[in-house]
Amino acid sequence: MLRFLYVIWGCMLTSYSFANSPLDDFLQKKLLQPVEPKILWLNHTLKKRAETILDHPYQGLRVRYWQSGSRTAWVLDEIGKEQPITTGIIVENGKILSVDVLAYRESRGAEVQQSFFTRQFQGVSLTSNDKLSKKIDGITGATLSVWALQKVARLALMFDAEKENLNKP
Repeated sequence: MLRFLYVIWGCMLTSYSFANSPLDDFLQKKLLQPVEPKILWLNHTLKKRAETILDHPYQGLRVRYWQSGSRTAWVLDEIGKEQPITTGIIVENGKILSVDVLAYRESRGAEVQQSFFTRQFQGVSLTSNDKLSKKIDGITGATLSVWALQKVARLALMFDAEKENLNKP
């Protein structure tokens, strides 16, 4: 009996180790081809802009992103009420194509994962004062989660624009 349990447990571990992570699934679905990650190094100015957007200091010296042609994928975390919300944002030509919540860890406000909410971000760009170009409707009971997704959307658009500026000759 014990041997049988070890075999079952081994099969479960083997199948789990080959499963794609939510990040892999997100990148494969949105970028349509495998791509290597790139790095955006944050200078003092970018860190200050990120701090203004987030209302707290940005942790880290660099941001990883993935690029396929003019389309970029940004995976960013922001605290909702108490826990981080991991969000994948696809940006192309300065506009958001999609927002996907990859990991939601809060006990309330999970409605922000639903397509009726995330669709609002499609086509949104960043204004000259780092605000979203369109008002995003909130969800009763999920205010902090809504704010967190708005912040990471702004951050992804800002990082994407700065990536372009830093790469220009």
